[in-house]
Amino acid sequence: MALINTIYEAIDQRRMLSLVYKGGTRTVEPYIVGYTENSKLLLSAVQRSGGSGNGFRSFDVEEISEVTKTGRRFSGAHPDYNPYDPIFAHVLRQV
Repeated sequence: MALINTIYEAIDQRRMLSLVYKGGTRTVEPYIVGYTENSKLLLSAVQRSGGSGNGFRSFDVEEISEVTKTGRRFSGAHPDYNPYDPIFAHVLRQV
């Protein structure tokens, strides 16, 4: 539960996250966390470092082993942000 609360706080405060996803460290700007139609909990975020390059990515929350809010803020106004992303059947929190 602490992991999801940290994601919620980062979204609310527009703070970047440092997370370990599938064993690799990434820095992301969190935009949406919610459930898909298949009840998979996803985080939609702009990846800024690590992984397969920069840009919006979907992260399976079950695959995140560590998450920490950083001191870095983001605007929440990324040009590719879609607040109505159809991958989400139920949004828990979003920018």
